[in-house]
Amino acid sequence: MTTTITADVATTLPADRYAGTLVGRVWDPAVEGPSPVLVREDGLYDLSGSFATVSDLLESDDPVAAARAALGEGAPNLGTLEDALAATVAGDVTRVRLLSPLDLQTVKAAGVTFAVSMIERVIEERVKGDPDAAAAMREEILAEIGADLSAIVPGSDEATALKAFLVEKGIWSQYLEVGIGPDAEIFTKGPTLSTMGTGVAVGVWSKSQWNNPEPEVVLALTSTGRIVGATLGNDVNLRDVEGRSALLLPKAKDNNASCSIGPFIRLFDETFDLDTVRGLTVSLDLVGEDGFELHGTSEMRQISRDPEDLAAQLVGPSHQYPDGAALMLGTMFAPIVDRDEPDRGFTHKRGDVVAISAPELGSLVNHVEQSERCEPWVFGIGSLMRNLAGRNLL
Repeated sequence: MTTTITADVATTLPADRYAGTLVGRVWDPAVEGPSPVLVREDGLYDLSGSFATVSDLLESDDPVAAARAALGEGAPNLGTLEDALAATVAGDVTRVRLLSPLDLQTVKAAGVTFAVSMIERVIEERVKGDPDAAAAMREEILAEIGADLSAIVPGSDEATALKAFLVEKGIWSQYLEVGIGPDAEIFTKGPTLSTMGTGVAVGVWSKSQWNNPEPEVVLALTSTGRIVGATLGNDVNLRDVEGRSALLLPKAKDNNASCSIGPFIRLFDETFDLDTVRGLTVSLDLVGEDGFELHGTSEMRQISRDPEDLAAQLVGPSHQYPDGAALMLGTMFAPIVDRDEPDRGFTHKRGDVVAISAPELGSLVNHVEQSERCEPWVFGIGSLMRNLAGRNLL
């Protein structure tokens, strides 16, 4: 039986439904712009009267208390989650629709934070992005290393010794450097306001012949580096492009609609905290129009760098983000299942439906389209500022 993936209320919400503090963002046609919302069982409550942006809310001393206070002060109800989801999936521009919960935050991503994906990055580099050569190279590298890299603490004496061994063997890689070295790889995934939400298309560059979804946990950080919540993300990756050269990482990672975030930011409160994040299991389910299915999980307990360490490497004395940041924590999911031909591995096809989920965070659902065919991104920072000013929210 073919799996069916849908973006509905039952799958979008966490397993405990409305028990946590869920902050989203919607497009409201009545004001021709976006508004932050508090997601409740009886509707989506517009917080824009108190906080013009999600960033503003997260920057408050206590975002949970601030959101609840705004609700108590008469935040208007913009309708049910069910109606907003239906309008989002249908692309109905006349109704309230869900957006990515991010707005002014810088969108960053940590790479090579799991041993399995680290090996896959080494393979991409060695075969120069050629999927035909990947299977043989994978077998060769694993045989040569012969070690459980997930047990290596980055930057430790053991990691330094392993590096020396691999250099001597001639198989050291820049990906192993950021995987087990002292400094994490943290890059800009996409421009501010460019991320997609649930229920819409996610984009893959049409020239890519080897690519995959990357299911990840995403931290919500304030300008001071404080972690105040988490959500889910799809860090779409073009393996052939990055494999040709690591200097092509911007092209491999940042294309139109190439990053989805959501469905909501779950703020840290009495039901959810950073220790919960450390224990999350993130699942990926994919169904293609050709009947192909792909299923996998990413266990946060297997991450090589603690989320607090990654956050500290992003925000600190050497770098600040005045409007906060969203940090994708990386994935251990690197699909090597053959889709069409033996030893060719997996790559996306148009029409694939991808669900990234965790019981504590709900489900982020997108269908795959070519980046060039996705709706052009036209609502940037200038548009947002003009809209908020016109609504007397600035």
